[in-house]
Amino acid sequence: MRITIEHRLTLNAPSGTSQAMFHLLLTPPSGPAQTVESWSVEMAGIGQAGRFVDGFGNTAHLVNQPRPDGEITIEARGVVATRDTNGVLGRPPGEPVPALYRRLTPLTKIAPELVDGLKPTRSNRLDLLHGLMQRVGEKLGLPDEEAAPGQTQMQADGGQVQSQRQGDGATEDNARADAADYAHLFIGAARALDIPARFVTGYRLVDGPAPCNLHAWAEAFDESLGWIGFDPHQQICPTERYVRLAVGLDKDSAPALRTVPVVEIAQRAKLAVIPAAQ
Repeated sequence: MRITIEHRLTLNAPSGTSQAMFHLLLTPPSGPAQTVESWSVEMAGIGQAGRFVDGFGNTAHLVNQPRPDGEITIEARGVVATRDTNGVLGRPPGEPVPALYRRLTPLTKIAPELVDGLKPTRSNRLDLLHGLMQRVGEKLGLPDEEAAPGQTQMQADGGQVQSQRQGDGATEDNARADAADYAHLFIGAARALDIPARFVTGYRLVDGPAPCNLHAWAEAFDESLGWIGFDPHQQICPTERYVRLAVGLDKDSAPALRTVPVVEIAQRAKLAVIPAAQ
């Protein structure tokens, strides 16, 4: 599947700001499940930005803007060809050792009831991880698929504030939870079982007229298959409708945009399938 992506973020620096720094994780990588055919990130100062690979293997831009004034716009766009690998990524080269992702963080706390009675072995790890994804869904409830994503407000330190309607059968936790909360719960439980797991920021193609915002899911490591994606929010492994953007220990280490000073950002992402070249 070939997906065209247009992702626009707008923000206003506080009045009197003498200098603003922008840390961007807006460049998707090519890998087993996706090939980036074209991609660009546009904003004032991007031509002089520092570009580097961070400690998690993400491509990052560091943009400095002296005396930012008025509305600041950042646009990322391009075409990504995706493949359905049943969520399996294997072992992409150049990544840090999986053991890095055993470390718990404040956002990936352990929920003891999720791991109660689970004993991972080399032979049952895949079934265990699927069962863990199901337990997360049972705890937080299933999302209301009819709720339009609309526009997301996010803090530039990575925190998102996203409303979600409470559907029939949804729990009180689900009324407050977003996709990142589901991923954090899954990751914390996996790490409690000594299974490396990491947070993924990316895009998910959805049907209907509503724009698609950033999505979040998790990946866990299996000794035989390598990294495998799990989306407990949707209760599936990522398909060709997913585009990976960045990974980290949790959402605070893999935000699409982080700024100093911290400001509120409005963002909107639009994804569409484009026909293959003839």
